[in-house]
Amino acid sequence: MGKPTGFLEFERLAEGYAPVAERLKHYQEFVVHLDDAGAKVQGARCMDCGIPFCNSGCPVNNNIPDFNDAVYRGNWRAASAILHSTNNFPELTGRICPAPCEAACTLGINAAPVGIKSLERAIIDKAGENGWVLPQPAARLTGKTVAVVGSGPAGLAAAQQLARVGHQVTVFEKNDQVGGLLRYGIPDFKLDKRLIDWRMAQLQEEGVKFLTRTLIGTVLPPGIANDAVRVIAPQRVLREFDAVILAGGAETPRDLPAPGRELEGVHFALEFLIPQNREVGGGKKNPISARGKHVVVIGGGDTGSDCVGTANRHGAASVTQFELMPRPPAEEDKPLTWPYWPSKLRTSSSHDEGCARDWSVATKEFIGEKGKLKALKCVRLDWQGGKMTEVPGSAFEVRADLVFLAMGFTQPIAAVLDGFGVVKDARGNASATTDGRGCYATNVAKVFAAGDMRRGQSLVVWAIREGRQCARAVDEFLMGTSTLPR
Repeated sequence: MGKPTGFLEFERLAEGYAPVAERLKHYQEFVVHLDDAGAKVQGARCMDCGIPFCNSGCPVNNNIPDFNDAVYRGNWRAASAILHSTNNFPELTGRICPAPCEAACTLGINAAPVGIKSLERAIIDKAGENGWVLPQPAARLTGKTVAVVGSGPAGLAAAQQLARVGHQVTVFEKNDQVGGLLRYGIPDFKLDKRLIDWRMAQLQEEGVKFLTRTLIGTVLPPGIANDAVRVIAPQRVLREFDAVILAGGAETPRDLPAPGRELEGVHFALEFLIPQNREVGGGKKNPISARGKHVVVIGGGDTGSDCVGTANRHGAASVTQFELMPRPPAEEDKPLTWPYWPSKLRTSSSHDEGCARDWSVATKEFIGEKGKLKALKCVRLDWQGGKMTEVPGSAFEVRADLVFLAMGFTQPIAAVLDGFGVVKDARGNASATTDGRGCYATNVAKVFAAGDMRRGQSLVVWAIREGRQCARAVDEFLMGTSTLPR
């Protein structure tokens, strides 16, 4: 494990950020990854802890101590091979994963955990710079065909795994470019879209075919991004392919049906973020401008943080973020929570760029004038035993020219599941197990589901895991057995 006493000798070394004043001028990535010397020190901190809880804390079960040791010894190419053995897209997780592996790090019990995420990013960036990430086309084709509906992380991971064992894979995407919410939901300053193009080129050389602007199913409900110019019926897909994987995202946003919701200036988060990503990518100008406006973001998660960072880059007069839940503690109770993901206050780089945050706040009404939003009427909440009550006399108003609803996503698009006749669970997701033979299979013959389509809104790393596991289940279904990793 690298240097046996490294965890005693070295402190955690964090990645650097460009200054706020500088990064607010653009939409490019601004995180400075560790240099070779810093990465070596970070790798040296990995303990010989006996049981590497980080492996199980990571949804894709990365072999973390092994690549930490390889970085410490300067064997970057081996580190890349180890990382890719469990994770198809470490350039994604090394940037946007919240790193549950670090929460599970044994060193983190009484010290700062190993900077696993920063090492992951340093490894994949170096591998890309040196041309070590090469296509791995199958030695022979099986003659079996697989349709993957959705080109987010679950769909791409499944497609790559299946192509590498010889199946002919076609990925269908309703929007004009591949990537799903990786492409359109996550701002460029958090994820450079050239990385998606880079991986897509690799998948194409491995035999994956992409059909964009193609909707599988019926007409979508309003508010769902859709560039489709052709619609293909699910029954046709079932006829033409030997297996189908439904891997779309959980795109149905949670609404806030308070009085005044119809006012001009109240938007779902993706109504703001998707056009901005298109503009940054060379498309039309975002029709929603936050410049000089007082912006309120309702919802304290990653999507809300993305709205904060984007509004600040527009030049908003002020940005305020409200969260319904109570303010979490600054530090977790490690003896109580380790090695599990703890509840604690998390401040993103977007918050550091300028944002007033408030917790235990409920929005009661959108107040307008001549059809335009002017303010919010809110009330403070008291949380006891997991239940909330309004604090008497706590009502207040806050100025708001724009409100972005970023309260999460409730379920995948029902029209897609209904088009295939897939049974849904109580939350509206595709019903499919993850255990045993036949896992990820739905009630419809040869139709499988993975990622947000099956588990609901979740992390990119969970989508990659489910895509990989679903690929193995499909390979077993088609061939009777599989050499793909479980």
